[in-house]
Amino acid sequence: MGVFVCLPLVLPLTALPIARLAEQHLHPRSATRLLAVVGALLALCSTLCLGLLMVVGTAQLPGNPLPDSWSDPEVRDAVPYEEKAGIVAIGALAVVLVACGWTVLRHVRLRVRAGRALAAAPSVVSDGVALLPDPEPYAYALPGSPGRVVVSTAMAECLDAHERRALIAHERAHLAGRHHRYLLAAQLAARANPFLLPLRTAVPFSTERWADEEAACAVGDRRVVAVAVGKAALYSHRAPDVSAGLAAFAAPAGPVPRRVAALLAPVPPVRLWPPSSAHVALAALVATVGTAASALSSLNAAVTLVGILRAATPL
Repeated sequence: MGVFVCLPLVLPLTALPIARLAEQHLHPRSATRLLAVVGALLALCSTLCLGLLMVVGTAQLPGNPLPDSWSDPEVRDAVPYEEKAGIVAIGALAVVLVACGWTVLRHVRLRVRAGRALAAAPSVVSDGVALLPDPEPYAYALPGSPGRVVVSTAMAECLDAHERRALIAHERAHLAGRHHRYLLAAQLAARANPFLLPLRTAVPFSTERWADEEAACAVGDRRVVAVAVGKAALYSHRAPDVSAGLAAFAAPAGPVPRRVAALLAPVPPVRLWPPSSAHVALAALVATVGTAASALSSLNAAVTLVGILRAATPL
């Protein structure tokens, strides 16, 4: 394995150029899916790398429950500085697992708390839209079975009929596209590897833009959606039970001026290839090579380590 086992820890840097360029040059649906998949793969590879370093580097420590044969010289030689790397990997992997576990728990608790608040509130539900009597203006999509679009009466009063239709279409797009899954994937990727932190803003923005485009198609007027986004941003506040884990209309995760400007511009192209410019093509090539190299390095290290451990472990 050698130093190649450590490559997945730093190769996520190759995905950073494509994160911003995907927002600018790809259709938001394509950008969301691309960034979520690339981030998830790179995060998985870096976590596997930490696991391999931990196994090899700590097998020889006293009291370790791993088989004694796993501390043989040929096993330790598979990783440079195996003892130090293993000890560091223990702490890093523990931090990653705790952070990812806390993120998932927080996401689940948020959905449960928001669902209970909706069930307890005196709301009017019509066609999957729950209208809550609340003086605070807000709107958000609550995933579930079935999913719900939650709109406060204050928010409904801020918009006219066409703008309310755009708002509801936007939130329904979040539910139909299961955007909460992409948001969770981006958060987990950022927890697994700090180099993927830009995805925590890139993916939420692209999901908001995706919902904006779907709303524009449903309403048939991009300017109406742009006005609705701008007006909602002026009055909107977060609902008490909603935070960054759920998609919300005019949320801070999607910078409103950029969203409005995009809605006033022509419809973004759906095609992924050929790229719109040379620097986009270069960024895509770098991200693709980095992701492929990370996956191959992780696979090579895992296969090599399994072979060494099997040879070192008596039957």
